[in-house]
Amino acid sequence: MKLMLALTTCLSGVFVLSGAQNAFADDVSPIHTPHKDGQHSNQRKVSSDRKKAAAQSTEATSAESVVVLGSGAARETQTVSRRAIQEMTPGTSPFKTLSKLPGVMFTSSDPLGSYEWSQQIIIRGFDQSRLGFTMDGIPLGNLAYGNTNGLSIGRALETENNGPSTLTQGAGALGVAASNDLGGALQFTSVDPTKKFGVDVAGTIGSASTWRTFARINSGELKGGGRFYVSYNHQDANKWKGDGVQVQDQANAKYIQPFGEHVKLTVYGDWSKRKENDYQDLSLAQIRKYGYNLDNITGNYALAKQIATAYQTGTAFPSSVQDQDTVYYNAAGLREDAMGYGRLDFDITSRLKGFVTGYGHTNTGEGAWVTPYLATPAALGGSPLTTRTTEYDIHRAGFIGGLTYKIANHTIDWGFWFENNNFEQARRFYPLQDSGAPSSIHWYQGNSFYTQWQSTFNTKTYQVHLDDTWQIMPALKVTYGFKSLIVDNSARALSGNLMGTPTGTTYPSGSLNASNGFLPQIGANYRINQHHEIFADFARNMAAYDSAQTSGPFSTTTAGFEVLQKKLKPEMSNTEELGYRFHNRTFQASVTGYYVEFQNRLLAVTQGVGIQGNASVLSNVGGVTARGVDVAANWKFARNWSLFASYAFNNSLYDDNVYADGVISAHIKGKHTVGMPSHLANVELGYDDGAIWGNVLMQFQDKRYYTYTNDASVPANAIFNLNVGYRFQSQNWFLRGVDAQINVTNLFNKRYVATVGSNGFVNSDPSGTFQTLQAAAPRMVFFTLRKHFD
Repeated sequence: MKLMLALTTCLSGVFVLSGAQNAFADDVSPIHTPHKDGQHSNQRKVSSDRKKAAAQSTEATSAESVVVLGSGAARETQTVSRRAIQEMTPGTSPFKTLSKLPGVMFTSSDPLGSYEWSQQIIIRGFDQSRLGFTMDGIPLGNLAYGNTNGLSIGRALETENNGPSTLTQGAGALGVAASNDLGGALQFTSVDPTKKFGVDVAGTIGSASTWRTFARINSGELKGGGRFYVSYNHQDANKWKGDGVQVQDQANAKYIQPFGEHVKLTVYGDWSKRKENDYQDLSLAQIRKYGYNLDNITGNYALAKQIATAYQTGTAFPSSVQDQDTVYYNAAGLREDAMGYGRLDFDITSRLKGFVTGYGHTNTGEGAWVTPYLATPAALGGSPLTTRTTEYDIHRAGFIGGLTYKIANHTIDWGFWFENNNFEQARRFYPLQDSGAPSSIHWYQGNSFYTQWQSTFNTKTYQVHLDDTWQIMPALKVTYGFKSLIVDNSARALSGNLMGTPTGTTYPSGSLNASNGFLPQIGANYRINQHHEIFADFARNMAAYDSAQTSGPFSTTTAGFEVLQKKLKPEMSNTEELGYRFHNRTFQASVTGYYVEFQNRLLAVTQGVGIQGNASVLSNVGGVTARGVDVAANWKFARNWSLFASYAFNNSLYDDNVYADGVISAHIKGKHTVGMPSHLANVELGYDDGAIWGNVLMQFQDKRYYTYTNDASVPANAIFNLNVGYRFQSQNWFLRGVDAQINVTNLFNKRYVATVGSNGFVNSDPSGTFQTLQAAAPRMVFFTLRKHFD
């Protein structure tokens, strides 16, 4: 093995909480100061002696850490606690919290990281399409904007109900329900209902007219032992530039019912409806000429019509724009989801335990874009513009189960996952009136005059795994096992139509299969003594094909698919890690070195500008080799104070040039992978005395390329964020259970490019005209007030 020597990140805790607080495990803690049972602090006055004892106790209690980094694990893994997520502005994507961990690059053009078009997460060179995501074990799919097999974590779970989130950078555990986890897995959890009755309410206001309300009711333990919560939130914000809004309504419910001592039923439900106007994708040339505030001209329908007319008639463009792609009138994403699961946990014997989960998810979605490339027929309104939609419809259901058996020094785990996913997708055009501007947020249904294409897809996933954890001796633990994965994809392209007249089908119908019966993992952890440990691991993974008209093998032409069908191979990865961990009462540190071989890489090259929606060119184009080091350290240098730092070096290079008909079409061998910076660094200073808390975080991203030949890039940036809060510890009924916090994003108002590749990547862009960049939000401030009633 070409395993490169290094060390790993595993901290016992990035921040150690102090005062009279305790971390929670299963219960939903109130928004105020949590205790082990999830309830707020006792009404009686706490003596100074008790406060001192509690503060000393917290120093030695790893369960109170805001970040716990995989002590004893055989691979690099970290868990971010619920408290770390709650310290961010409500509604903030948990990805933003995870981005301070080594090797994680997350960007978004909005301050909360929740705007899905610009969400981008890359870990060790693998983007989100090659990472696994689950919530309470339920697969969330690949988290692409036009998700074909799941939904984003922000639509699956309200941030106030987030439990601990676990990241595995190299390879997810064998039992993770994901068919694309080449580069690791992120496993989110929802908190459980509390055993005591309680009501939590919260309100947030902030920049860009942001406001968010939240309410949750915990039933407490009912007769028969059951307990539940129901919660609801509404969030509304203007875009930070241009015209438009970001609106979401969401509800969660969770119910737990024990049946005796050995059986437990958990039921969870989620509903979400999200509407968001898009920020315009920019090019480097546009940023240089117009600045970062260039955006869609949603408030100026007359100008949008002038631009479209000039393009369609070949006349001069208005003086304020260069061409039809300088600015667009409007774009929006609309999503409505319903997801739920039921899980039964059972103890068969003292040695044998198991669980079975059934889940379902439905999604209706649209990506709307007002386009100057096609005019509305005169009989339908006569505008030189039309609204172009990409429409989504997901119906998926699945089962997950497993058994764990303990015998002697072995813990044997077996599990399965099956999912059936029916997905429909269409590209349609809707008429606009010449007089009267259209709504900026609107579901377009039922009156399209042109269906460019439409297809139905079915994906069946079968996965089983078997592994064993063998405690060979007290200091040495070995884990080994494998999984088998089969994914069957099929597509049926339906004929489009123009005003009722059928048009030819340009996209392919057919089937593909990605399967591998033996995907092994093996790892070992050796504890040298109570402070030092080393680990090593190896994993092989496969990614299934995507079933969509906008990504994957079915997004190319019919002729291209016929060629691919005969020779296409699923992407594979081999990951090797070697690491070292150190921890004591006040200092923790770790280093991990890794070597990754990414094989059979699928390259989809965008043709034309994004709004045209042209078929991509897809092919296997060789591999990528990644070498890197992840480093992290946490120092509790004084009572209530902590300092966390992480650094990651990644060198991901393309192994091969791209060929077309035997001729090199792109000289990319030895070039850096797109999107992933070579250097990432985070430094966070934190304080928490139980009442006053705060932290300031610096995040550095190195230069990032958005062309495969590396001839175009965006510069490095260093961004600061500030979070401060106060927890009232009063006997007064009005103040008891109250806490307040202020969050400041982009503290020093840095102007920079957040997301690269929002419209895909291209081979070359020497003139800097490809519009695939998203500008980052300027400094924004948010204030949150919470209250817990019991």
